Amino acid sequence: SNFATFIRTLVIAAALILFLTYAKKWQPLGELSARNWLFLTLSGLATGASWLAYFKALQIGSASQVAPIDKLSVVLVVVFAVMFLGERPSFREWIGIALIASGVFTLVFADK
Repeated sequence: SNFATFIRTLVIAAALILFLTYAKKWQPLGELSARNWLFLTLSGLATGASWLAYFKALQIGSASQVAPIDKLSVVLVVVFAVMFLGERPSFREWIGIALIASGVFTLVFADK
């Protein structure tokens, strides 16, 4: 799975190169600040670790339990956006977030 993750990363990089070229969105690397580099590097490391953990989890657990846990990240993004970015989801959005969370817990903890 680690080698597969490497191949997946190469495919994503190639697709992004094509997209940036097609959209003419290339920018000089010098325009990125040290803070930009720091956060992009940390984000890349977190993404890589997430992919490796996901594939490892699929090796030792069932996809019907692993995939929902992965989707719980949607809920966490909203919670972090509220905590750190001051976002205020509407009531309807909170209902959707709660439904995602309840679906995850139902799939993970339901008796088979």
